Amino acid sequence: MTSDSMTPGSMTPASWDDFEQRVSCEESLHADCEPLAWPPPPAQLQQFSERNANTLAAIAALEERRADTGEDDSPLMQEILRMDAKLTMLVEIVNNLLVPGSVLPPRQLLRFNATGAILPAGLAPAGDGLLLRIRFDLCRSLPLELAARVERQFDDGRVFVVFAPLGDVLGDAIERLVFRHHRRKVAGARQLIG
Repeated sequence: MTSDSMTPGSMTPASWDDFEQRVSCEESLHADCEPLAWPPPPAQLQQFSERNANTLAAIAALEERRADTGEDDSPLMQEILRMDAKLTMLVEIVNNLLVPGSVLPPRQLLRFNATGAILPAGLAPAGDGLLLRIRFDLCRSLPLELAARVERQFDDGRVFVVFAPLGDVLGDAIERLVFRHHRRKVAGARQLIG
C-alpha cells in the first residue's frame, strides 16, 4: 500500500483529516496492542470508558500536582513541597509494586489524540480491530485502554487507527491530556533554545 492508500472499505477521509487537524501528542510510551473483535459490544466499550475516565483523572491530578510547585519560599510552601516529594515517591513505589519495570511493554513512539493514533510498525496485531494500551510514566499501573480499528497502513509499516467513539467527556479528557503533553514539549524545546 502507498502512504496515501486506504484499507479497502474502511477509511474515510474525514477521520484522517480530523486526526491531522487536531493537536497530537507524540512521545515514547509503554504501549502494547491485542486483537479485538470489531465492533466491540457496547458493554465492553462502557467498561473501557469508565476505566479510562479514572485513569485520565489520576494522570491529570498527578500532572497538576507536579506543575503547581511555584516559587514561594514560605515555610508553609516548603512543607507542601516536601509532602509533594513524599507523595511522588509513594506513587512511584506503588507503581513499581503493581507493575514492575520488567513486565512493562516496551516503549513505542506513538502519535495520538482523541481521534486516533499512528502506531509503529509491528505494534498493531493482524485484523481490523485492536485494543491499544498506553501506560504513562506517572501512573503506569493504570493503562489507557482504547478500542480502535485499523484505517490506514503506510509504506514504512506504521498504521493509523481510529478509536471507537469516546463520548464528549472522555474525548475532552484525552484532548486535555494531549494539550498538556504538547505544551510541556513546546516549553522544553523553548528552554533548550533559550
